[in-house]
Parts: sequence; C-alpha cells; structure tokens
Amino acid sequence: MPIEIRVPTHHRCQMVEITREVSHAIRELNINDGAVVVFIPHTTAGITIQENADPDVVRDMLMEFEKMVPFEDGYHHAEGNSAAHIKTTLFGNSSHLIVEDGAPLLGTWQGVYLCEFDGPRNRKVWVKGV
Repeated sequence: MPIEIRVPTHHRCQMVEITREVSHAIRELNINDGAVVVFIPHTTAGITIQENADPDVVRDMLMEFEKMVPFEDGYHHAEGNSAAHIKTTLFGNSSHLIVEDGAPLLGTWQGVYLCEFDGPRNRKVWVKGV
C-alpha cells in the first residue's frame, strides 16, 4: 500500500518541494535500503528532482516553461488547461529514488518537487517501495 502525501498548491504554476514529506513516507514504509517510486496521479501536475538551494532556479524554470508553453496559445481543449497537460508531459508523473540508510539518496543540492501547472488545487502524491 503506498503512502499518500497531500499537497495544497496556491498558484496556477508553482513548484512545491516535498523532500521532507517523501523522507517521512520512506520511514513510514520502513524502507532502509532499496528504492521508492514517487508518483502523482494527476494529468496537470508532475514530479521532478531539482536544485533546492537557490529558489531562483525554480523561478527561472517556471518562467522559461511559460515561454515555451504559454497558458494561452489557441489550444482546442475545452477545459482551457492544455498548457498544463503539455508541461506535465515534459516533467512526467514519477521519479524513482534510491533509499540508503532509510533516507532518499539525493545530491547535495537536490530536492523532490511537485510541479503544479493548473492550480491552485489540492494534490496527492503516492510513495511506494519498489
């Protein structure tokens, strides 16, 4: 059974660091050494691993992705959130993490992020050992 993490978002597009919550889920799953998958069951939000030391990295990424895939661009999808679906496809809905000594094995500057592209919403993320 996966551990569910609930993440409220507050903006149309934002990246929310969830490393602490993922680490807690790993402890709850009692995984000391192995791997987990971090999966988001939404089509307009993704998961990525990115720098968590300088918040300007996230700001710059969101700015550039908006240039590449603007919210308004003559899309045909009636719900009006095609840009969110496209951005999610670029990011993907999951990441695998190596677990060592009961914690995610991440680089010095890395964190796990939920990438919101159609907020604000209440999102969920599932973490499960693999």
